[in-house]
Amino acid sequence: MEKLRKKGITLLKVLFSFALLYFVFNKIAFAEVWQLIQKANPFYILLATLFFIASKLFAALRLNLFIHQLDIPLTHRSNFKLYLLGMFYNLFLPGGIGGDAYKGYVLKKEFQIKTKRVVSILLLDRLSGLLLIFQFACIFAFILRQSLLMDYRWLFLVALLLSMLVFWFINKRFFSYVYKVFWSSLGFSFLVQGTQIISVLLILKALSITSSSIAYLFIFLVSSIVSVLPLTIGGIGSREVVFYYGALWLGLDESSSISISMLFFLITALVSFSGVIFHFKKPRLEVNK
Repeated sequence: MEKLRKKGITLLKVLFSFALLYFVFNKIAFAEVWQLIQKANPFYILLATLFFIASKLFAALRLNLFIHQLDIPLTHRSNFKLYLLGMFYNLFLPGGIGGDAYKGYVLKKEFQIKTKRVVSILLLDRLSGLLLIFQFACIFAFILRQSLLMDYRWLFLVALLLSMLVFWFINKRFFSYVYKVFWSSLGFSFLVQGTQIISVLLILKALSITSSSIAYLFIFLVSSIVSVLPLTIGGIGSREVVFYYGALWLGLDESSSISISMLFFLITALVSFSGVIFHFKKPRLEVNK
């Protein structure tokens, strides 16, 4: 019964993803988007891919900070293999065990850690990343000189400070056993998001987009937050809808906006697929002696 329920949820996500893509490509011509992608400079796409890989290395190091606080001195090499496998499961095997759930399962099984603590560090790792995405989005929203946002500019600064304060309080009050790495984890989150922003800037360069960079980055950050919602497969469809409406509302070219979204997804898929190696040969978790 449980397997049937999971398959049903996965089918709904797939259908919703395709419905969103169908909606977007009814608004703009797919041929035009594909033409832009074909003309993209491969050198800058390669650089964008390398910076995306760097972002995932930083993300894996952030997760290992939390893991070490549970007295599990997992090596960075083992952790990165596990992280790549989680990326593969999240994107390519959505009907099975999710990437975060698999990492939690393996850590609990190998090191006999309480379920509550394993879930806590995985949640804090994800929230730490989301916090920096939100904060970068607030900064870009404040910088943008768009009439749509001008009346709310100071609210973005308030949200920037308040979100940090709330997250700090939650960590201090409820997760004291990992509070030691609070600022370090935020530092890694900054590096994660910083390298992904550079990756998107390189995609803009590859597409010969030379203006409105801040606006495109703002849309990218909002789409990153929306894609976390478990409504679609790997954020497919939801990210494109955000890029489409973001371009529409901010006076940008819709086809260029969707091209950025699709290229970023293709890079994500390429890097995530590398985790298939560890699906067939499960990574052995080694600890520092």
